[in-house]
Amino acid sequence: MQPDLLVVRHASSGAASLLAQKVTCSVINAGDGQHEHPTQALLDALSMRRAFGRIAGLKVAICGDVMHSRVARSNVALLQMLGAEVRLVGPATLIPPQAERWNVSIFHDMRDGIAGCDVVMMLRLQLERMDGVMAPSHREYFRFFGLDREKLACAAPNVRVMHPGPMNRGVEIDSDVADDLSVSLIQDQVEMGVAARMAVLTSLAARLENDR
Repeated sequence: MQPDLLVVRHASSGAASLLAQKVTCSVINAGDGQHEHPTQALLDALSMRRAFGRIAGLKVAICGDVMHSRVARSNVALLQMLGAEVRLVGPATLIPPQAERWNVSIFHDMRDGIAGCDVVMMLRLQLERMDGVMAPSHREYFRFFGLDREKLACAAPNVRVMHPGPMNRGVEIDSDVADDLSVSLIQDQVEMGVAARMAVLTSLAARLENDR
């Protein structure tokens, strides 16, 4: 087919990297297994910068099923690179053991974890990737780790809420919070997803023009 750009989304971690070794064109990782989701991290960073005017110095809590989240891994790497303080919040069963080496603070209490945070990023329970029971019932999970107004009050006064989607309303986030545009950046994330991915394609296409 001889493409100039190749966008790959694959269920196996490392698939995009392996493919990049076999082809001569640019390979864009659109999500590989539980490993990385780079363009999601780019659009999340863009949404934060639009909301706060900066990323350096922000306190960001990434909450929920970190164990199975490629979004979390990409966001931890990028946000730390840009100078943010990153926290991981969730049940011990859903925080990967290697997270202790990521230079992040780890919390198993939602209120303590998001206390004073500028950004609270919620992650969905990825039941399709769980081997056995790793979380309580949805009702119990929401009680302890679902984001509602009461828990959100522990965060910074100007807190913004994020979610990479798809959302499980009433499981990891309350609709009252998700749909409130005064605190929620979720709609902006959707819009910035188009802009960020256009920028990636444009940047790589420009390199092609320069190489020809």
